[in-house]
Amino acid sequence: MNIAEKFRTLSATGRKGLIIYLTAGFPDYSTTLQAVKAVESVGADLVEIGLPFSDPMADGPIIQHAATQALAAGATVGKALELVTLLKQETTIPLAIMTYYNIVLQFGIDKFINSFAKAGISGLIIPDLPVEETAVVEPSCRQAGLDLIRFIAPTTTPDRLKTICSQAAGFLYCISSTGVTGVRQIDYDQLAPLMTAVRRETGLPLAMGFGIGSPEAACQAAKYADAVIVGSAVMERLTNSGVEAVQEFTSAIRQALDKECGC
Repeated sequence: MNIAEKFRTLSATGRKGLIIYLTAGFPDYSTTLQAVKAVESVGADLVEIGLPFSDPMADGPIIQHAATQALAAGATVGKALELVTLLKQETTIPLAIMTYYNIVLQFGIDKFINSFAKAGISGLIIPDLPVEETAVVEPSCRQAGLDLIRFIAPTTTPDRLKTICSQAAGFLYCISSTGVTGVRQIDYDQLAPLMTAVRRETGLPLAMGFGIGSPEAACQAAKYADAVIVGSAVMERLTNSGVEAVQEFTSAIRQALDKECGC
């Protein structure tokens, strides 16, 4: 199942999507594999797999720590490819890769995109690649059948919003606040005008991320989005308490989202 198929299923059943972020290779690849299987088993709809990078400009301290530890333990793009290959044998959940442009460039743009597409990835997220420069990867993504996920932020101008929406695929990643990833208090009602403006420009699903740290916050965000993305809060539990804690947390969010939308 790819991203579009997953969101069609969610829409048909009236459910909100739940996207979970995990850093590949933290604390090791076996744990990442088990964590993906665990969150799928309790209702995650898509998993965003982050490739560890030495200078993750969009990530806060929790994910930065995970990336540093993973790199120190020997994380590589090649090992991430092996992980995805294993995951596609043992799971059915759509997977997206979150990475930084330098990793793609150093590996080779076409080689990177084609290799991950062949392994079974459905989407690619590159937070440090502005819309003006996406032409370096977009044709390869389109040819390989990968959705290049675009970002919308509270600071996005109307003209830029139109451009981003016209090029978007899969879903739109709507950032709830400026700054890096990390759990924080957010008034999601203030984002209503932004989400309304985005919906005027595209029929793609909208997924809200950055700052969601509890089932309650996920439900508040889901009032305005088709899906929520939870990363730092998941990685904090993985760091401190392991896969079982991640599974319990994901289950609590899934149940809260389903209760909120009457599923």
